[in-house]
Amino acid sequence: MTDRMQAATTHCVTCSDEALPGQVIRVAADQAVVRLESACAAGDGELEVGITLVAAQPGDWVLVHAGEAIAVLPGPPADSWP
Repeated sequence: MTDRMQAATTHCVTCSDEALPGQVIRVAADQAVVRLESACAAGDGELEVGITLVAAQPGDWVLVHAGEAIAVLPGPPADSWP
């Protein structure tokens, strides 16, 4: 098991001091399912997050910190472009 995989199983991926980019998959009321673009995201990388701070829709890219989407990005992060 790699260090990143070990980290993913021992703590919440959004509890570090950085915000992680992800794409909104589904929205229901003030919650969304976001697929995180992070090597340390556990499982399939999907996480339920709060969206009360942003107006996010499916397909949007957001920054996630501490279980909350804190900003909507203009597109995917630069390092995920082919």
